[in-house]
Amino acid sequence: MKTKEEQRIEHIKEQLATLPTNPGVYQYFDKNDTLIYVGKAKNLKRRVSSYFNKEQTHPKTRVLVSKIVTIKHFIVASEQDALLLENNLIKKYKPRYNVLLKDDKTYPWIVIKNEPFPRIFMTRHLVKNGSQYFGPYANVKMAKNLLAMVKQLYKPRTCSLALNMGDIAKGKFNTCLEYHIKNCNAPCVARQSESEYLQSISDIKDILKGNIGEVIRILKNKMLKYASEMRYEEAGEVKEQLEELERYQSHSTIVSPSINNIDVYSILDDTDSAYINFLKIVNGAVVQLHTLEIKKQLNETPEELLGIAITEIRQNIQSDAKEIIVPFEPDFQLDGVEFHIPQRGDKLQLLKLSEQNAHLYKVEKLKQMKRLDPELHTQKILEMMRRDLQLDELPTHMECFDNSNIQGAFPVASCVVFKNAKPSKSDYRHFNIKTVVGPDDFASMEEILTRRYTRLMNEGQELPKLVIVDGGKGQLSSAVKVFKEMGIFGKVPLIGLAKRLEEIYFPNDPIPLYLSRNCETLKIIQHMRDEAHRFGITFHRNQRSRHFTSSELENIEGVGPKSVELLFKKFKAISAIKSASIEELSLVVGPDKAKKIRSYFDGKDTSAFVK
Repeated sequence: MKTKEEQRIEHIKEQLATLPTNPGVYQYFDKNDTLIYVGKAKNLKRRVSSYFNKEQTHPKTRVLVSKIVTIKHFIVASEQDALLLENNLIKKYKPRYNVLLKDDKTYPWIVIKNEPFPRIFMTRHLVKNGSQYFGPYANVKMAKNLLAMVKQLYKPRTCSLALNMGDIAKGKFNTCLEYHIKNCNAPCVARQSESEYLQSISDIKDILKGNIGEVIRILKNKMLKYASEMRYEEAGEVKEQLEELERYQSHSTIVSPSINNIDVYSILDDTDSAYINFLKIVNGAVVQLHTLEIKKQLNETPEELLGIAITEIRQNIQSDAKEIIVPFEPDFQLDGVEFHIPQRGDKLQLLKLSEQNAHLYKVEKLKQMKRLDPELHTQKILEMMRRDLQLDELPTHMECFDNSNIQGAFPVASCVVFKNAKPSKSDYRHFNIKTVVGPDDFASMEEILTRRYTRLMNEGQELPKLVIVDGGKGQLSSAVKVFKEMGIFGKVPLIGLAKRLEEIYFPNDPIPLYLSRNCETLKIIQHMRDEAHRFGITFHRNQRSRHFTSSELENIEGVGPKSVELLFKKFKAISAIKSASIEELSLVVGPDKAKKIRSYFDGKDTSAFVK
């Protein structure tokens, strides 16, 4: 008798055999007939079969495949239809193993209501009632400023009266405070005609779409008409409108005005999420800006994520752009749309601007998480480091080592300690190199690692979860040698960070790991390296300074190394020794030596020795 698993596999094979080769959308259901995944495909049979005819490497994908019982599919006419259907099914059913899209309702829109004498205001809720929506605006301040500008220019009504021409003609309405403070032209009492009001609404729509040039042209003609009719006060008001619009246009235009109606998309791919930024460019100006965060589920590729984002955003904003700027060629086509990967010029600058916005959005998200939930933020950083560096445990305790010497003189080393991804300065340690002669960084690294971890083990202290040595293969080889001799190789993870290209080396692996410059893991490692360098250099300078000042003190007759040590132990710095009285010096080295030291400093300029 067949097991349940054998029956499941046989049932899946039967379903695979009947799948067509058309483009379409497929759905996976589990044993409870719950939808757990939705996907799109150019060739349904080939794509769905790929889940079952090869070993899946990603853990979540393996789990997904093990839960699939029923496969359903929809055939569509084109790739574009497949994208739209997939997107709509994901939003409707929210399958467990599909990517999670951030809710757009958190961002504001500017709406022009579908009503007589339309109102214009900001909202976070989209209602499909024929009203026209512009946005979403990721920058709330930008939306408020834009709304304030169009209200100042055109003074649309803000009241909620159910205006209509019949009631206006019957005189059912009265002017309100907004009219008297000149924030409204009072269409409710026919002080502004319906045609004039609708013309202002048409101008506002053009401004929100970015067609400012057309509005400026209309206003210039209106100003000239008023001037020719000697209606100078009205011409002056239009002139003020023109000046305000031209100021706005000059501030918002970032590239050549010849670049018109183009969408720009960039993607910042992170460990758990991807951030896709969208810019809408009209007449060289950014008229819409939006960043969509997608939570990964099955280790989706950047191409897949970009496709999901483009479909979602174009659907929401109803974009009709025929050209889309992207960082790489997507794995799908849209009818009547050309994808462009810029190499130079204004379009490349637009792509870079989009990438900067995606990066800033991610940084703001991390800052917000750090502020609202510091523990979750730390956990996220540590989990990211664990994945990026292929560690078995979270690196809650990390140590980084660096050597400092100048032509072999005063060789020192430093060890900095990070706990929970933050500096633990009380645990920092510095070392004087004792057994190495000359500038031998490899031998120096062996000495300090041996001393550091011999002491920790003798004292029964916990060893770190990750050790980083500043240097490439050579320094890492020295560290590996020490760890093997101490019997901790393989127990304590070890990596080397090379300075030239910031490549990360692992033991016994000649191929380095290159992390993105924006990667949080690399930033933490660089921070540790820089701290180790700073801490070591400071100690090195102090050692040199003390050596030179000690040599100077030893030039004084009767003052030897022991006296110098006592003086520095008491006064800490040469400046304090220089300004000390005979009585203070006598308490440390006796009255005879105190008189000699005081006499020496009183008769010589010692500013060079002041720290």
